[in-house]
Amino acid sequence: MDRQLFFICFLTFVIHIIGTLAYSVRIAGVRTRRIAVSLALFSILVLVSRTSNSFLGPFLAKRVESHIDLPFAADGLLHDFRWLLISASLATVAGALLIPTFQRVFCRAVAHFQVHRSISKLILHGFFKGGLSYVKDAASLPRAANVAGLRDAGSVSVSVTVLNVAAVALWTVGVFAALYAGVLDPSVRVTSSTLSSIINGGATVIMAVFIDPHMSGMTDDVIDGKVSETQFRRAVVWLVGSRLAGTALAQLLLVPSALLIVTVAKTI
Repeated sequence: MDRQLFFICFLTFVIHIIGTLAYSVRIAGVRTRRIAVSLALFSILVLVSRTSNSFLGPFLAKRVESHIDLPFAADGLLHDFRWLLISASLATVAGALLIPTFQRVFCRAVAHFQVHRSISKLILHGFFKGGLSYVKDAASLPRAANVAGLRDAGSVSVSVTVLNVAAVALWTVGVFAALYAGVLDPSVRVTSSTLSSIINGGATVIMAVFIDPHMSGMTDDVIDGKVSETQFRRAVVWLVGSRLAGTALAQLLLVPSALLIVTVAKTI
């Protein structure tokens, strides 16, 4: 792996670990009873993710451009895309392991913000006034009980879990498939690079129509006392597990998705 590919894998890792940690924000919101504040503070990390994503596209496109004329370019670039998808899976695993620590630190951040109402003071406190030592004290691995109780009723339905696998797989592979489509058929390279929405669109619909409303409703149920926090944590474990399965499924969808984009690019 050369330096350029390593950097692109790093950007992919950052994007997906933040996406995984987003699940813990709901846990922190439930525990602090400050859902809106929790989501607002998490938007800072979302900004980091979006910045990484804005750099990912150009760097990846540049790599495709510089390798597309080499012998066996399709095989070599396919290998690169496989590494990127592996980075997404590793980030999901890392995010899953960090969820207990992150939600404890995030609860502390929400409490601090409620007092001072200042993002700048929160950042200064986190990095210069004992915040890092609190991270060390709050460090914890996921509890085995949350995994052992996954079969209990009241968490996430099988249909929602399967839909989350599909949504994550499509969202993960969309941009990669669009760029790889240009490698498979350079004659429609520019058109293919703009057609990632063919794949990502399905993920967006699934998330907006099925996944997000379900989790939002379950979050409100926890606040109202209709669902226990234990059941909610198990639901998060299910979703994190399905997210990992989605990044693995993306490996299988990469080439078929790229071929679909090539067909559409030639048709329009």
